[in-house]
Amino acid sequence: MRISFIFAVLLLVLPVAYSVEYVIGDAKEPVEKGDPDAVYVGAEKCKMCHKDKYDDWKTSGHPYKLLTPEEAKAIRPDIPLPEGYTWDDIQYVIGGWGWKSRYIGKDGFIITKTKDGQPLEKNQYNWQDGSWSSYHSGENKTYNCQRCHNTGAAYEEGTHQDGLEGIEGTWEFRGVQCEACHGPGSKHVEQGGGRGVAIVVDKSAELCGKCHVRGDNMSAIPSKGGFIRHHEQYQELKNGGMSALDCTTCHDPHKAVHEGATNPEGHPGIIKKCEDCHAEESEEFIGSIMQKDGVTCTDCHMPKVTKSAINVSDYEGDVNTHIFRIDTRADAKMFTTDGKSANGYLTLEYTCLKCHLDKDKTWAAKYASEIHSFGKAVEIKTPATTAAPATTPAPTAKGGICGPTAVLLAALLPLGIMYWLRRRG
Repeated sequence: MRISFIFAVLLLVLPVAYSVEYVIGDAKEPVEKGDPDAVYVGAEKCKMCHKDKYDDWKTSGHPYKLLTPEEAKAIRPDIPLPEGYTWDDIQYVIGGWGWKSRYIGKDGFIITKTKDGQPLEKNQYNWQDGSWSSYHSGENKTYNCQRCHNTGAAYEEGTHQDGLEGIEGTWEFRGVQCEACHGPGSKHVEQGGGRGVAIVVDKSAELCGKCHVRGDNMSAIPSKGGFIRHHEQYQELKNGGMSALDCTTCHDPHKAVHEGATNPEGHPGIIKKCEDCHAEESEEFIGSIMQKDGVTCTDCHMPKVTKSAINVSDYEGDVNTHIFRIDTRADAKMFTTDGKSANGYLTLEYTCLKCHLDKDKTWAAKYASEIHSFGKAVEIKTPATTAAPATTPAPTAKGGICGPTAVLLAALLPLGIMYWLRRRG
């Protein structure tokens, strides 16, 4: 009894070491650590030694997944608000770097209603065309996206970031910072850095696939409304014809691969070109009608079949797919019958008809299989033959020993030989 009492007192007066279970990814997998005792320190610490990587990262979309109002206005000075709301009503802005912005109110819930509780149809702002969309209008929508959009995510029961009821769980730092992929870095910093020293360096597609995925079925590519749903690049890669590749084969994960608020143009994160590996196809393509018209490999082999915010037309979304394989049959189907999954190949309406609006798949199928060289001038090689004798002009006396002179010399040659023999005799 006395021992139990002492133990209870100790629990009250001694600090208790509490270990937070940090998770990452759609499946909320435990975070891998370079050192089991490491804690998160933030990207600013990483900047001290890795300034070039830090500067590249700052121009990508990763840091800007969840922003304070001040941060949102810093990268998007013209950012609008849902009708009826002011900045005094906003706790955070979700996204805004590239495709869309959503808004979190002071209670932590995503804004889906008007201030008087009615469904708010225009609560997602789309940056590409300046339109508004409906996102879970009228619902009580909590924020629980930190497992992919923030760093050091945790979902301990009953915890709420900033004490806000509408936020499920907590995080250490907002945005996808260095430690989201490399693990907590305190021990790495304490030990003076160094490659692999108390830090995670994982270049596999599986690491990227923790977040760039939807659901737990890796053989399915979830779709909706005639487009692939966004952030599913891992499932597309594994089922779309290039499963042997890692993301880092073509991407520098620290750099931007899309135009956005801090990267107005260009794709610095693309470190490999199609022709680097597909030299034969590239050579065949050069000089074709498509190449001369400015069509690129990715226009057809990575079209925008994925939708994050808007679709531009019936066959064009706003995100490039990572399905590369094309089925050129006129009757090929891009999606399953129920429309909930892509079939792992591209079909002609998405590769051809997004540009050839007045045509159909039957027309496209006639040309698709030979499109790399379509319209290209073909060099015709003539088989080697024996050359015909050259035609010469009629002989004339001015041709040296040609013509009559040659005949006269030939006639005199025997006489000359006889005369020479007699002299020798």
